[in-house]
Amino acid sequence: MRPESLVMAAPERLLRKRNVGGAEHSPASPSSLARDPADSPARLHTGTFWLTRVVLLRALAFIYFVAFLVAFNQNKALIGDRGLLPCRLYLKNVQKYFQSSTGWAAWTYTPTILWLLDWSDMDFNLGLLALLGLGLSSFVLVTGCANMILMAALWALYMSLVNVGQIWYSFGWESQLLETGFLGIFLCPLWTLSCLPKHTPTSQIVLWGFRWLIFRIMLGAGLIKVRGDKCWLDLTCMDFHYETQPVPNPMAYYLHRSPWWFHSFETLSNHFLELLVPFFVFLGRRMCILHGVLQILFQVILIISGNLSFLNWLTIVPSLACFDDAALGFLFPSGPRGLKKQVLELQREEIQRVQPKPRYIGCLVRQAVNISLGILVAWLSVPVVINLLSSRQVMNTSFNPLRIVNTYGAFGSITKERTEVILQGTASPNASTPDAVWEDYEFKCKPGDPWRRPCLISPYHYRLDWLMWFAAFQTYEQNEWIIHLAGKLLAGDAETLSLLALNPFEGRTPPRWIRGEHYRYKFSLPGGQHAAQGKWWIRKRIGPYFPPLRLEDLKEYFKTREWPLPEPPSRHTLK
Repeated sequence: MRPESLVMAAPERLLRKRNVGGAEHSPASPSSLARDPADSPARLHTGTFWLTRVVLLRALAFIYFVAFLVAFNQNKALIGDRGLLPCRLYLKNVQKYFQSSTGWAAWTYTPTILWLLDWSDMDFNLGLLALLGLGLSSFVLVTGCANMILMAALWALYMSLVNVGQIWYSFGWESQLLETGFLGIFLCPLWTLSCLPKHTPTSQIVLWGFRWLIFRIMLGAGLIKVRGDKCWLDLTCMDFHYETQPVPNPMAYYLHRSPWWFHSFETLSNHFLELLVPFFVFLGRRMCILHGVLQILFQVILIISGNLSFLNWLTIVPSLACFDDAALGFLFPSGPRGLKKQVLELQREEIQRVQPKPRYIGCLVRQAVNISLGILVAWLSVPVVINLLSSRQVMNTSFNPLRIVNTYGAFGSITKERTEVILQGTASPNASTPDAVWEDYEFKCKPGDPWRRPCLISPYHYRLDWLMWFAAFQTYEQNEWIIHLAGKLLAGDAETLSLLALNPFEGRTPPRWIRGEHYRYKFSLPGGQHAAQGKWWIRKRIGPYFPPLRLEDLKEYFKTREWPLPEPPSRHTLK
């Protein structure tokens, strides 16, 4: 690989002169760089990344905002003081394991700001971290300005939540956001809050860090598929994916009925985009831009076809590093005070500067920091590359507690049928009587009522709905939190009920019994008999998922796990 392909267009190359008709002309003279008349608009030149940084920061801030919004709305019920998996209990177990209160071993195993806070009101702590994240990300999103301190704060805040989130934060996009956010720290100057910090151009090392990230994301996803489920090789995986993905959306309902040849084409295209296109990033400016365009279009298609949280939105972010100012200029207005005009001035100044720039101490320090970042990423990439090359490749794994460089992958195997756990309650004193009326609880987004249309929520994320999808093809013994959820529903816990879309006992006494039923779900046929009745799904009972439970039956179960026993309503008295 030639150095020119990395630098793309160095200013000194633009300073080379040539003879045309006996006169010397600069190919990038100020007059040709920016033309002010309305009939000849200014054009940005390649090789600078001022606007790229603005777009990257705003895109990253948007993802942070969504992630912190999800945390603010759901953390109290999931990991709060009386949550389904309280994070205070988790931190106490970490302390117990390392036999220290807040020793270095506990810190390195679970890096989180919560070690420094008072645990007497963990709900307040979790809400505070989420609100701070919302405020900081909103500022960057609106202004496009950031510095290292602000971006480091966002990264530390979200890492603090992820590392105590347990199974609720076990998804690959959490680590991906932390790695992307860590690189985002080094996009910015230390102190200056400016969209275009004149003395801090975007580092090529950081840009290549983003490109290395998108390369690993896509290649890892492609390799895990061809090494995993054989349906990826016989081109049949897409026959099942739309129906069995974690949280289908309305478009998935129709895409599922596409002809077989279209599904085969989709699978082949997936292999092309994940196994071949990632290498375009190393083949010079034009191929790098083509890589960015293809990957962004790919992610947009995935966003349209399913509710994969903010994963696909987040994957667009490192792809933006494939574009320079000339490629992104169309996104910005050409007004006299706009960012595009300011970048034109910066490019003109760079070209007119014949003498080398003064070597300020700050510049030297920044170069040292960027080089250190490059060395760190290279070193931490060693186990990641080994994993990529291994026939026993694992996906969505972190090799360090800070999650700076991780391995990724998605849908290494495809489930061929969809099963769902439906939680039901009854007010009947005896759950085994034939006349007991069982009523269904409805979740925010996961399939339940066959007449309810699939939801459209991306990039938002309902964490409980996703975990219910995993629980459906496991057992309740493997997902003990679902029994905790049942106990909360028996107690009519308002915080837990806020995670659901429908409480059939709203305004009434909570149920006496809760049970889990196992169903098989299939999309109805558009235009068919069930669709004519208004059904989006056809479901058939498989059997019980867990037996009917009363609140008093769970007392010992909760005690052994140190879960706070839900406060029973006045009608119930625990024995």
